[in-house]
Amino acid sequence: MPLPLAPLAPVVARVALRYGAVALVAYVATQVREPARRDQRAEDAMDEADEGIRLRREPDQMNGTARMRRTIRIGTHGPGVEIDATALGRLRLRRV
Repeated sequence: MPLPLAPLAPVVARVALRYGAVALVAYVATQVREPARRDQRAEDAMDEADEGIRLRREPDQMNGTARMRRTIRIGTHGPGVEIDATALGRLRLRRV
């Protein structure tokens, strides 16, 4: 026996409208945004960072770097992925 679809129409319309709006916002955000530029000096600084967490404090600021490099393989000789995560940070406090 077939089920009547008329009672489900408002629910389906509401869900479709909600997901359609989210999809439209995501599409517009990807089309309008211009690609970010790549600063080679920042890339070189991230490549030169040592693995682990390093903090350096000077009289007027505190700098920190963190780097984690890992290789994940499927099996012993299988395909792998290298993960290289680097973060640079600076905290500067001044009295005004």
